[in-house]
Amino acid sequence: MNRKQRPHFGPEDCELIEEIPGYQGFFKLLRLRLRHKLFAGGWSQEITRELFVRGHAAAVLPYDAVRDEIILVEQFRVGAVFEQGTPWLLEIVAGIVDEGETPEEVVRREAAEEAGLMLGSLTLISSYYPSPGGCSERISLFLGEVDASLAPTHGGLSDESEDIRVHRVPRMLAMQWLAEGKLDNASTIIALQWLALRLAGVSETSVGAADER
Repeated sequence: MNRKQRPHFGPEDCELIEEIPGYQGFFKLLRLRLRHKLFAGGWSQEITRELFVRGHAAAVLPYDAVRDEIILVEQFRVGAVFEQGTPWLLEIVAGIVDEGETPEEVVRREAAEEAGLMLGSLTLISSYYPSPGGCSERISLFLGEVDASLAPTHGGLSDESEDIRVHRVPRMLAMQWLAEGKLDNASTIIALQWLALRLAGVSETSVGAADER
């Protein structure tokens, strides 16, 4: 069966039987009882899934096309505390989308707070689920024009316990770090790979045409 012959399912093809609250703190954990339609026809048996609810986020790769430099921020990340490597990670600018905010507003705010920079024009790279098997979060990812020469050495808000070091990095050095595995979070990897393809002249149109062949 090729791609065009597959059944197209929507929200109506999933039945939520019960939503059981679990942990409620900065994040939320739900236990869901549900069933859904099957590709072969009919419905699945009732299944139970735990869902980590953390809202949506937005991230931006600040890029100075004149100097061919990018801005990365380095900060402590609790998600890496049990790994063998350092829990201080190099990332692009990112933040949680609060109620009433647009993703574009979030990345402009976070760029000022985390990296002390004002963004120029924004280009949407992608909107994606980083871990849809158990997390509701969706990330809107952008490229943002910036003057890297204005970047400070430190950023972040002390009242939010942020301690951030700001890095001006030549793009080719960032690509080298990417190849060496020094940049290991999804938004940073996706944004840098997208930028590399764009600068190499690979457009979304050409990629789509290749998919159709």
